[in-house]
Amino acid sequence: MAQVLEFKLPDLGEGLTEAEIVRWLVEVGDVVAIDQPVVEVETAKAMVEVPCPYGGVVTARFGEEGSELPVGAPLLTVAVGATDASSAAPVDDGAAAEEPSGGSGSGSGNVLVGYGTGAPAARRRRIRPERNTASAAPAAPAAPAVVSAPSRPAPVAVGEVNGRQGPVAVVSPLVRRLARQHEIDLRGLTGSGPDGLILRADVDSAIRQAGQTTEAATRTAAEPVVAEASTAVASPSAAGAAVPAAAERIPLRGVRGAVADKLSRSRSEIPDATCWVDADATELMAARAAMNAASGPSGGPKVSVLALLARICTAALARYPELNSTVDTAAREIVRLPGVHLGFAAQTERGLVVPVVRDAHTRNAESIGAEIARLTELARTGKLSPAQLTGGTFTLNNYGVFGVDGSTPIINHPEAAMLGVGRIMPKPWVHQGELAVRQVVQLSLTFDHRVCDGGTAGGFLRYVADCVEQPAVLLRTL
Repeated sequence: MAQVLEFKLPDLGEGLTEAEIVRWLVEVGDVVAIDQPVVEVETAKAMVEVPCPYGGVVTARFGEEGSELPVGAPLLTVAVGATDASSAAPVDDGAAAEEPSGGSGSGSGNVLVGYGTGAPAARRRRIRPERNTASAAPAAPAAPAVVSAPSRPAPVAVGEVNGRQGPVAVVSPLVRRLARQHEIDLRGLTGSGPDGLILRADVDSAIRQAGQTTEAATRTAAEPVVAEASTAVASPSAAGAAVPAAAERIPLRGVRGAVADKLSRSRSEIPDATCWVDADATELMAARAAMNAASGPSGGPKVSVLALLARICTAALARYPELNSTVDTAAREIVRLPGVHLGFAAQTERGLVVPVVRDAHTRNAESIGAEIARLTELARTGKLSPAQLTGGTFTLNNYGVFGVDGSTPIINHPEAAMLGVGRIMPKPWVHQGELAVRQVVQLSLTFDHRVCDGGTAGGFLRYVADCVEQPAVLLRTL
């Protein structure tokens, strides 16, 4: 007789608490093997294929494509021991087990956090009561999103529902915080998740409905006074500004939400300053052309301008280590980091991401270029892992690819500096006392004024410009 096991959305690491279902890779009734990817999800960090730690027949899926699930929410159930859909055991309340019982074929030994053969049983996270009230009653079972599935009490927070004691089916702290920020009463919501679990989409919908109600009330109150006016109805936004009723609202979530949070934190915490300089890149472009010509038709990959600039950055950071640091605000200390993990900004269909070249200070230009090319391809296909998007110590931002000359970059928190590079284009330039047309680029450095003063930042930027103008300067550090 088959044993039905429940696979929950695992901890995906890096402090991520929820994920959006992008694409199911299996259907109900499919036979899956241990560690077979069953669903593709998108987090604030990356697109991830989630493997199932059990082998058997899929008996239920939870969540439609495009919906968000918190970590720990049921993802699917698998009948272990069944060879086809017809041999799966009937599903009853409470029949699904949380962990495999061990033994061969029942679970994986090498999957995501919280799963694996022989691992200790997962501890249930206790939800703090939002109010000092009596203990919650079990949540009423709700129909699953796809097919009939084990009806299990959803994790809840205690509160009053419709004037009586009852459960509030919400587990994500982000969902609770969003509701508090917009003064949404979770006790009045009906969750669309498994067993009535309140998801972020439910809170977003409630926020939109609350805004529409406010718009209607504002319009009704204003009509007697300005009935002859033809102005558009406006509703108050969270910031207090008037927003047209027909305005499009786009949720800040996933990669876009993560970028927004990081940039906001950078601007609120880091006292940044920017300096910039124009540099003659003619010799750098000539050196690159010579390097690629010397490699021959089959002499290996070409060296990119970005790779050369990255190598220049690692040499500059060796001279000015203050900019390869971070600030520990709790301890009020500047932490100088021993190695350079170089991030580079990459624009993708999913938004801006910053892959990280590990140990860039130990690599030459060719090695850095190969790693940049590899990470760029992963970024384009949405296959970067969270580990490949975190841990940077300094960022290089080539915004010249957008056809612009200059910018004042926002520091990639918690780093201390970012070098911005504009487009390289022919411009009039005084060269050896005469006016000439040269390949000119604008370089800008945004830095954390807590880690250094303008003299250090200016020295770093001037060294980078000198290497761009005279690549032979790099020979001293190669």
